[in-house]
Amino acid sequence: MARKLIFRMATLLTALAAAAGLAPAAASAQSAAQVAGFDISASQGVPDFGAARAAGAGFVFVKDTAGVGYVNPNYLAQFRGAKAAGLYRSAYHYARPDKSTGAEQAAYLHTHDGKWFADGMTLPPALDLEDTPNVPPCYAMPPADLVAWIADFSAELTRRTGHTPIIYTTNLWWRTCTQNSTAFAADHVLWMARYNTAMGEVPGGWTAKFWQSAITGPLPGNQDTFFGTLDDLRALTAS
Repeated sequence: MARKLIFRMATLLTALAAAAGLAPAAASAQSAAQVAGFDISASQGVPDFGAARAAGAGFVFVKDTAGVGYVNPNYLAQFRGAKAAGLYRSAYHYARPDKSTGAEQAAYLHTHDGKWFADGMTLPPALDLEDTPNVPPCYAMPPADLVAWIADFSAELTRRTGHTPIIYTTNLWWRTCTQNSTAFAADHVLWMARYNTAMGEVPGGWTAKFWQSAITGPLPGNQDTFFGTLDDLRALTAS
């Protein structure tokens, strides 16, 4: 997810800091309380979730689907394993606005087990918005069309689950591809991606709740932070 070469050096520095026991510094506007977490896809297999929790993880995002033609073959084992280890978990969908409507992709995620469960452990599903290699930037779609696509996905997911999706993106993608739309700031949680020791500028009128800061570190997969307490994180399972 958002693995741009420009971030590689920052990622290495972040990983070295993590190995030394130094947590990445959050933007000053964020809560001082933080919960560590991570996100995974098929390439991580089924990691040792119990060990991840013992290392300080409180949550995990698990890739489920992409577009309307891909399902992570390890998804169910990963999603169930996270809960068994006591980790809060969220299914995420890799958006391909060039392939079908937002509503169709929300239905695809939900049909392939990207659901919300009233178990006190399941966060709302997440929508991953970024450019795809070898595909035109912003999927060759004008900003107004991409904003409408996101709204279409959100409306269908909300209809099916009762919850708006968490939105994953980068500052650059959001500003470039949606013209920095503020249409989702009031009722969609932001999961911000920036591989560095500080999160930096946040787009779209949001205050980010999740931050993906590195692709390597002490936890499996990409390294993430939730800005808030465990009680705050738990509250999102019912929001």
